[in-house]
Amino acid sequence: MVVIRLARGGAKKRPFYNIVVADSRERRDGRYLERLGFYNPMAAGGEQPLRVAMDRVSYWTGVGAQLSPTVKRLVVTAAKAQVMPATPAAAAAAA
Repeated sequence: MVVIRLARGGAKKRPFYNIVVADSRERRDGRYLERLGFYNPMAAGGEQPLRVAMDRVSYWTGVGAQLSPTVKRLVVTAAKAQVMPATPAAAAAAA
């Protein structure tokens, strides 16, 4: 089965996760088919904490890939961030 899950990277006590498409039989940080984005729980300042290629997620789920519970939560968060404007000034400019 193909699954969309997190692969851990980064240093000790400084996690960084890649959102990857992998065969469920592969190790957590092992070989993967495609990298769809990243999640940085330690992001500070101007760093981007989450990036997800939503078009590729929809493709892979369309061909049968399953999302892990954590990735499902992150995809929902990323979808909400794309729908909502970043600032009230941007909302006023769009209207």
